[in-house]
Amino acid sequence: MKKLSLILSVLVLASLMLASCGKPSLGTITVAVENAYPPFNSIDDAGEGVGWDYDAVREICKRINCTPEFKQAAWDGIFPAMQAGEYDMLADGVTYTDERAQIVDFSTPYVEVNQYLMVRADETRTVDQMKDEADAKIGTQIGTTNEIAAKAYFTNKEIQSFEDFGAAVLALKSGDIDGVVIDNLAGTGFMTVEPGVFKFSGQIASGEQLAFVFPPGSELRDKVNEALAAMEADGTLEEINRRWGLIP
Repeated sequence: MKKLSLILSVLVLASLMLASCGKPSLGTITVAVENAYPPFNSIDDAGEGVGWDYDAVREICKRINCTPEFKQAAWDGIFPAMQAGEYDMLADGVTYTDERAQIVDFSTPYVEVNQYLMVRADETRTVDQMKDEADAKIGTQIGTTNEIAAKAYFTNKEIQSFEDFGAAVLALKSGDIDGVVIDNLAGTGFMTVEPGVFKFSGQIASGEQLAFVFPPGSELRDKVNEALAAMEADGTLEEINRRWGLIP
């Protein structure tokens, strides 16, 4: 009996060693998040980071054998920080653009979003009416493709750009501005947090691809892409997307 137990122990140890050799540990990777961009990332009532980014990155790390260390980072200046390698990965619902791709690397896209104008629930003006009305105040987040879309659509207005979407949404709620240009997923995330307070007034742009961001030449990107492909193939990516409202 003791001999059998010893043999089983050796076999278990051998299998663990083989598994380890087949997928070497990547150790801890630092993942930048804003924690102010639901449903991708935010802080819950218990003070914990939650959202699509947390669930997706943890699943990716299970598959490529790494440990994610999420670090809160301000959006303003995040691309120079990624270019300099201050973080291993940025997970923040980031839109791929050719301009950004000149200084950082992107993963394969995981979802497509459209830009909308979010207003207070009692707003009666349409997007076109607010576009034509000189006094209508429009806000968004600084340094985002939302800001670019806002300036392209509301050409006769000075867009008020906030440090993060949380501040822009708070300004909308308090009546300091009349609308926030935001993608449909993030807008829905804020509406879920405060039901009945906001609504979409209309769409102003479409077809943006969201992806993870890496420092230039990062070896992590290919591993993340492989994990994303596997997650798409086995349905895990769809499950996480549905969990956080990225798809119906």
